[in-house]
Amino acid sequence: MLPILRSVAALRGEVAQWRREGLRISFVPTMGALHDGHLSLVAAGLREADRVVVSIFVNPTQFGPNEDFAAYPRTEAADVAKLEGAGAHAVYAPSVEEMYPAGASTTVTVAGVSEGLCGTFRPGHFAGVATVVAKLLNQAQPDVALFGEKDYQQLQVIRRLVADLDIPVAIRGVPTLREADGLAMSSRNAYLSPEERATAPALHRVLQETAAKLRAGAEADAATREGIAAILAAGFGSVDYLELRAADTLEPLARLDRPGRLIVAARLGRARLIDNIPVYSVMP
Repeated sequence: MLPILRSVAALRGEVAQWRREGLRISFVPTMGALHDGHLSLVAAGLREADRVVVSIFVNPTQFGPNEDFAAYPRTEAADVAKLEGAGAHAVYAPSVEEMYPAGASTTVTVAGVSEGLCGTFRPGHFAGVATVVAKLLNQAQPDVALFGEKDYQQLQVIRRLVADLDIPVAIRGVPTLREADGLAMSSRNAYLSPEERATAPALHRVLQETAAKLRAGAEADAATREGIAAILAAGFGSVDYLELRAADTLEPLARLDRPGRLIVAARLGRARLIDNIPVYSVMP
């Protein structure tokens, strides 16, 4: 039976025993409501290490006052069953009180890569992400931690965090897993009505069309303006952003003159969907 660890002490005790056995440990942080995209992170973790710990924690500090913290799906029993089937070795599922004890007052802020994109539309979000990830990595002390590339800005924030704070863990980005029609797998896809679900794949299709224009030499402003218009025409309610950024630093690019990342966030009904794809001037 897959052990569910509820405290920092229990997690560290399990990890310490594995260390005594000379085992390598990977860690997959999640907020639960697991889908095949999360399970692909577990599979990558199994390739990287002897033991895989998956955390399930809906982190309140990364939600804004008008966001979906209370409504965010919580499906622990189903999640644990999926993780057991996927080969995970332990689940870390702390309470909010365990993660943020009374009197906790420290936050972690990562400048630069956290600015713009979701940093503009979700103020305080990345401080919440950076703080909880710093705590999780310190609590689990893994050899490697795995994050999905769907949350690409988040991934770059975490890479910067780990480098700046000298946290001894390797960060691995795992490619986005998609439905057959191209929609990026996401827990928030559960918010979509059947009609909205039929519309949602347009987001990835427009990313691909915009990337083709950029590879053909189009300026980023023109290509992304056309992309935004196409997303709205497909039936999305609004587009927070569609931008071409440098793949490493996330600085804005005027044209595709180095490896880039085309990044989008758009709203469809109750759901705020994000996606991104790599873009190269010459396809590798």
